[in-house]
Amino acid sequence: MRKYFGTDGIRGRVGTSPITPEFMLKLGWAAGQVFKEKDKKILIGKDTRISGYMFESALEAGIVAAGADVRLVGPMPTPAIAYLTRTFRASAGIVISASHNPYTDNGIKFFSAEGGKVSDDIEERIEYYLDQPMEVVESNLIGRAKRIDDAAGRYIEYCKGTFPIGLQLTGLKIVVDCADGATYHVAPRVFSELGADVVAIGIEPDGLNINETSGATKPELLQKTVLEEQADIGVALDGDGDRLILVDRHGVVRDGDDVLYVIAHHLMKTGRFSGGVVGTLMSNFGLELAFSESGIGFSRAAVGDRYVNERLVQHGWSLGGEPSGHIVCRSITTTGDGIIAALQVLLAMIEGGKALDELLTGFVKFPQKLRNIRVEERFVPTEVPALQKAIAIANERLNGLGRVLLRASGTEPLIRVMVEGRDDETVDELIEYLSKEVQAAIPK
Repeated sequence: MRKYFGTDGIRGRVGTSPITPEFMLKLGWAAGQVFKEKDKKILIGKDTRISGYMFESALEAGIVAAGADVRLVGPMPTPAIAYLTRTFRASAGIVISASHNPYTDNGIKFFSAEGGKVSDDIEERIEYYLDQPMEVVESNLIGRAKRIDDAAGRYIEYCKGTFPIGLQLTGLKIVVDCADGATYHVAPRVFSELGADVVAIGIEPDGLNINETSGATKPELLQKTVLEEQADIGVALDGDGDRLILVDRHGVVRDGDDVLYVIAHHLMKTGRFSGGVVGTLMSNFGLELAFSESGIGFSRAAVGDRYVNERLVQHGWSLGGEPSGHIVCRSITTTGDGIIAALQVLLAMIEGGKALDELLTGFVKFPQKLRNIRVEERFVPTEVPALQKAIAIANERLNGLGRVLLRASGTEPLIRVMVEGRDDETVDELIEYLSKEVQAAIPK
């Protein structure tokens, strides 16, 4: 068990341990101790929340105190840090972000030299040094910090390079919602420079409005704008740019399962698909059935894009993701990337000559309800006898035609309750029943 790291790095409320300047100073030093063994250079990027400047300075001080060098790229999407870490031949990349959480939260994600999330072993080594006394290297060995001024341009060109030469987005009207987050100065340019008519929203970050009224977790503004602008598609990214939610021309929200369906079937029709698709425990059962009917393999990983990535590597497959919008196209990049996944959907639309809703014709999802129950401290619901009994009762009611999932969030103090079944009435009844049982089981 790791003390600080969850399923997606370290995350919490700003000013509350461990999300404090003192901890970030020590974390930078600990990371410097681990990564300077391979190379002395560590990249640091961040999203647009106001606390990022404070934590950037603290991490920088800790890293150079350990004798490693720092390269600062400023506000950049999380997947951009994965890419830049590889291209700059750095030993690691650090992202200061709490992803889709509000500005009152922040967190840290680490990327390896290869551009993937670091392993559990690396996280454990960092935690080992966090428990050691901090010692500054001799003055002549202190690391140096430099700022990379062309990081945004490099990443924009990389994203554009994933789209086939000779094809353009000319004729498509796209609403791009950047959630007032890290993609605000990147995403609109990628789509417009490829020829699209772009309407950009959520591009005025002030440090406090990230994820507040727009983005992948709040698509209502995007729906409204797509209809008002009579756009062909809406693209919603979250605060750090690693999630993608779409809105079709009719204003219907399309999640990560829809994205996986479209990309997989397009690759299959064009002869570019091999292997299967990795989803998670949260992936809709309808997606599994649809892939089965199409002869596409499907495997479920634990929730979290790092586990999707691990399963993809294990199977030797190239496409995976989550309903929340983390989409990993391993034939193109090493981690979840909202912009690149959106480009793959747009490619399917252009080469298929169909609108997004037409590409999804025939894909039927099971009714699914998800409820988040806030708790003071996380606990494992499946280890509580009363909840084990409740799950068994719910499964008996579903009679094999649905799924129940109770799990603790790895990024927030929440217990997530999910019910999936053939009809809305049963799903509604069971989500109410299980939610009440979880509330009753919360440790007092």
